[in-house]
Amino acid sequence: MSQRILNTAKPTPAPTQTQRHHPSPPQPPPKLGRRAASAAIAIAAAPALLSVSPASSKAQEPEPEAVGVAGAAAAAPCLAELPVTATAFLDVSIGGEPAGRITVGLFGDAAPAGASRFLSLVTGVGYRRKEFVKIVPGYVQHGGVVSYPAVPAVTERLAAEADALRARCPGGAVHGAAGAVSIVVRDPSLPPPKPKLVARGGKLEVEEEQVGVAPNGTEFVITTGAAPELDASAVLVGRVLDGMDVVAKIAAVPTVRDNAASPYFRVAKLIGDKRAVVAERGFNRPYTKVVVSNCGVLSKTE
Repeated sequence: MSQRILNTAKPTPAPTQTQRHHPSPPQPPPKLGRRAASAAIAIAAAPALLSVSPASSKAQEPEPEAVGVAGAAAAAPCLAELPVTATAFLDVSIGGEPAGRITVGLFGDAAPAGASRFLSLVTGVGYRRKEFVKIVPGYVQHGGVVSYPAVPAVTERLAAEADALRARCPGGAVHGAAGAVSIVVRDPSLPPPKPKLVARGGKLEVEEEQVGVAPNGTEFVITTGAAPELDASAVLVGRVLDGMDVVAKIAAVPTVRDNAASPYFRVAKLIGDKRAVVAERGFNRPYTKVVVSNCGVLSKTE
């Protein structure tokens, strides 16, 4: 008698429809409060203060032929032809170590107000122990004496001399080569003054309020190459007679990276985050202290 073996396992049903995987929709990012968003933006912009850009400083280092006095004279006849009426010196230290002396010849005939201003600042405590605050391709900038007030009559006279020198030099190229020494008298990036109502003597009067800090006529620059952007903001007061190798050492100091193009920084500045303003002041600042350790007058014609 034959026996039949029964399969009691449950049959696997054939798939009737292809099962498709549908990914879950992406979750929206968590919303940040205004204070948290401001902090996040400022944190994104802050690394510029801590980052050093040795590569950019290498780009800023002038070529040997760009820092020679003879090269400057060939490239800017106006700079070389102006008569020197007085000489001054700036002893510079970098990182606390002596870097050398810069000898400056001043143009007392072409820029009497500017030359007189520079001479007054190299005597006494003016420029002494004050720092260079900006290093960019084309020039290095000294911070001047911040305690001096901005006197409109003084800065306007210096600005008038700057305009006269531009008209005198061929093509208006005052800062066309290395070795030019100039005092900053304008800041083209400053917005125009805003009208403001003030109460005085029981009456309302309209005054103009300057937004930002206008130059006080004490900051100076030394060009390391062509810097035509200075023509609109600085008055030429002299040229480097000796020590362009010292200027080259200053220009080679690593600086804080300029992060102004960052979208995070732009937003932080747009919303008025004060930390963005602080960060902007540090852009292009030397990472090592560069100081005028001593200065003075060497000669002066009466």
